[in-house]
Amino acid sequence: MTDRPGAPRPPWHREPRGGRHPARKLALQTLFEIDLSRNDPKATWERGVFRAGLNEEAGTFAWDIVQGVLEHRRDLDEEIGALAPEFPIDQMPRIDRNVLRIALYELRYSGDAPASVIIDEAVELAKLFGSEASAKFVNGVLATAVGGRGDPVDAADAGPSERA
Repeated sequence: MTDRPGAPRPPWHREPRGGRHPARKLALQTLFEIDLSRNDPKATWERGVFRAGLNEEAGTFAWDIVQGVLEHRRDLDEEIGALAPEFPIDQMPRIDRNVLRIALYELRYSGDAPASVIIDEAVELAKLFGSEASAKFVNGVLATAVGGRGDPVDAADAGPSERA
């Protein structure tokens, strides 16, 4: 095959994919694998970019999320623990834990998308990869996180009846 404009492409050729949804999906898959196997984050991400066929912009966005979550994991896990105290972080399903880490990272640190978009994306990832209850759980935790952001009573300080 040639590189002439209009020349037919081989059937295995596909254009690189862009967009934030596939990038978040890759970030989740990368964090899940790291969480499960302790593999090298950069190598795991690089394999994922190749498999997902992401373009440079989407791949970079995914890496920024992975790197940011890893850098802030302790703070993110503490916040998740405060928002969902009845579900210890180390006993939470890996998918749910990493979906929440990604969303909270975006809400707290990267901040370039509206909260509603970040929550919708997190719920979609939970539906796609999690259990039947994951989407509802993720939505509830993130709604509490966003709702508690401007309130005088922080979710971590609220009594049991105030957290529901």
